[in-house]
Amino acid sequence: MLEDMTSVTALWGAVILSGIYHGINPGMGWPLAVSAALMERRHKALPRALAMLAAGHFVAMIAILLPFSLMIFLVRWSVEIRIGAGLLVIAMGIYLLINRRHPKILARVHPARLALWSFLAAMAHGAGLMLVPIFLGICAVPPEDAGHVAAGTLMSGNVGTAFAVAAAHTLAMTLSGGLIAAAVHAWLGLKFISKTWLNLDLVWAISLIAVGAFGVFSAYSGH
Repeated sequence: MLEDMTSVTALWGAVILSGIYHGINPGMGWPLAVSAALMERRHKALPRALAMLAAGHFVAMIAILLPFSLMIFLVRWSVEIRIGAGLLVIAMGIYLLINRRHPKILARVHPARLALWSFLAAMAHGAGLMLVPIFLGICAVPPEDAGHVAAGTLMSGNVGTAFAVAAAHTLAMTLSGGLIAAAVHAWLGLKFISKTWLNLDLVWAISLIAVGAFGVFSAYSGH
């Protein structure tokens, strides 16, 4: 029991840490929030832009997690679903390692449509997929609970868990990215971004592969 609680706590920690990681990554949009605030020359523009980015990111997380939350009611196949999800995340990471080009559609989105841009960026970079193995680990069912009644209860509960995971992750992302954006806006400016831009594409791809591998391993080991 204590081991199960420790595992779940670690998985929720991974949800928050992945959110912090996404927030720090410039590719998830905090430079756009800084740009919007500097162009409007109003301090209120920064939190408004961050809120729009958060909204788009949250919807992207839900769009990925919700189908899995409904699939998990197939308790008999829960391990196979988790392994398949892990392999899917690994495949996405390998694809991003091979193809380093940013999706052209992101450049075509108007800068004022930050929520739409954030949604598309999260989907294109596999941000939601990164959460899937972690989410399925949180929702894992002990073999003794694999009955029809447990399955129905699990399905209804996992929809709420999907929203909770997406919310916790998005909050962590917004806070970490918001702190960087506020510092850049207040003291450093856009010139700092242009001179010190961090390209985390390689780290992002490797992290997807690592999370996918973790998902496959935890499914095999029964955690």
